[in-house]
Amino acid sequence: MTLLRHTPKEITERSALTINPAKTCQPIGAMYAALGIHGCLPHSHGSQGCCAYHRSALTRHYKEPVSAATSSFTEGASVFGGQANLLQAIENIFTVYEPEIIAVHTTCLSETIGDDLNQIRDKAQKEGKIPAGKHVIGASTPSYVGSHVTGFSNMVKSAVAQLAESTGHKNGKVNILPGWVEPSDMEEIKRLATLVGVDSILLPDTSGVLNGPLSGEYKMFPEGGTTVEEIKATGDAIGTLALGEWCSADAARLLDSQFKVPCKVLDMPFGLKATDRFIDALRTVAGVSVPNEINTERGQLVDLISDMHQYFYHKKVALVGDPDQLIAMTEFLVSIDMLPVHIVTGTPGKAFERRIREITKELPCEVNVKAKGDMFLLHQWIKNEPVDLLLGNTYCKYIARDEDIPFVRFGFPILDRVGHQYFPSVGYKGGLRLLEKILGVLLDRKDRDDPEETFELVL
Repeated sequence: MTLLRHTPKEITERSALTINPAKTCQPIGAMYAALGIHGCLPHSHGSQGCCAYHRSALTRHYKEPVSAATSSFTEGASVFGGQANLLQAIENIFTVYEPEIIAVHTTCLSETIGDDLNQIRDKAQKEGKIPAGKHVIGASTPSYVGSHVTGFSNMVKSAVAQLAESTGHKNGKVNILPGWVEPSDMEEIKRLATLVGVDSILLPDTSGVLNGPLSGEYKMFPEGGTTVEEIKATGDAIGTLALGEWCSADAARLLDSQFKVPCKVLDMPFGLKATDRFIDALRTVAGVSVPNEINTERGQLVDLISDMHQYFYHKKVALVGDPDQLIAMTEFLVSIDMLPVHIVTGTPGKAFERRIREITKELPCEVNVKAKGDMFLLHQWIKNEPVDLLLGNTYCKYIARDEDIPFVRFGFPILDRVGHQYFPSVGYKGGLRLLEKILGVLLDRKDRDDPEETFELVL
């Protein structure tokens, strides 16, 4: 029926072969981060094909048009370097599209040639190709290293490294680096910060960009996004909360070391415990008590966990996705007495495996975890030890179909469903949505499989 029907049960050690990767290219992450800067046109320094793929990957996930430019490498640039192409592109882009900022990311080809983005940007500045008050930033994002998560992190780090300034006077704001989450998640993070009373700068911020309203009027640059002035002001902030070690920590530590902005690295606020820690960090920074509205939201999540616990107890789960999201999600599943037994991320980093083992160390079962793994391995693990639920991106649907497993779409990319960019998964309200989605597929399966004599109206 599907291509995965022939996945063997026997697991063979592989070191130089990836099958059904659990990650994608660095430039896709860099492009997504750049879209979270107001008035920014992402630019792919490579071939047209690379840029088209990266744009289409984001468009298919967010169901929104994604604008980006390219250096359009041909044979000459591939041999002699793409400096002339990028210089011409910078001049054309500022003349024709008038962005506030261009965020250039490299590709495998330009990295292999050895193009130096900083040198090309300086040359463009000296030749007057960058208008006064406009900006060009660049990030090194070769796809043969890391993953889309690495690319996202590199672009965020480049933004603060090349734009942040220190005036010597603190502005009282708190930088929040949300990591790669949905635009709706960024909205929710801002809402929670506002409720606690924290004056924040969210970087990047794709809310209003990739989940904006359909107004009937096309805007090349939507209203949303972190402004250049706000990025400059991150150097004067009183602190930084970085959500996710892989997505946000590098930029936060750079602000700490260069501008003396103290940082705290937290997990992404998926589920009860991670959200508690995020709210506590906000409360500490603001020096206030947690407002009743947030206490009510927390109480609602605790109430729903209590109501649903009987259905979740010791259900086995397989997960695949990005490390920052998987760490928080695994902790959430453990906290509701589910058993995450197979966990794979395509992003490198042994620290991920150590963190997952720490979270799952008291589970009454063996846990398989792999960084820089692939979905072929996840499928083999499932064949050897079946699970009750599969959590992951759209590509997991093939495994779910072959093994007949209830499936919840989570992470990036989600290509076969619409609307996920409007509903947050972070915070207490996001926790409610996650629980509802998980229990929905489990009870749908029970309704499907129950024989007539046990098929009940009320479950």
